[in-house]
Amino acid sequence: MSTRPNVKLGDKAKDAVTGFKGIIVAISEHISGCRTVGLQPKTGKDGTIPECQWFDVERVKVLKPAAVKVTCAPTGGPIRASEHPPVR
Repeated sequence: MSTRPNVKLGDKAKDAVTGFKGIIVAISEHISGCRTVGLQPKTGKDGTIPECQWFDVERVKVLKPAAVKVTCAPTGGPIRASEHPPVR
C-alpha cells in the first residue's frame, strides 16, 4: 500500500536509500500511479551545477518544508489564435 507522502515544490528532502539531499524542483505522476520527485542538490564546490536526480516519492523524507519559496509569474498559457495570424 502506497503512503503518498505530502511533498511540495521547494521542500528540502532526502532520499532514504542513498542519502541524496536536495530541493524538490519537480513532481511527476506516471500513468502507472508511480509518483517521483526531482531533487536538485546544491552547487558543487567548483561551481558546477549537479544534475537533478529522480526518486520514488515513498523513499523521500522532507527535511525542511518550504525551504525555498516558490514564486512563478503566470505565463498566460497557450498563445491565443487572435493574437497571431495563422501560418499558411
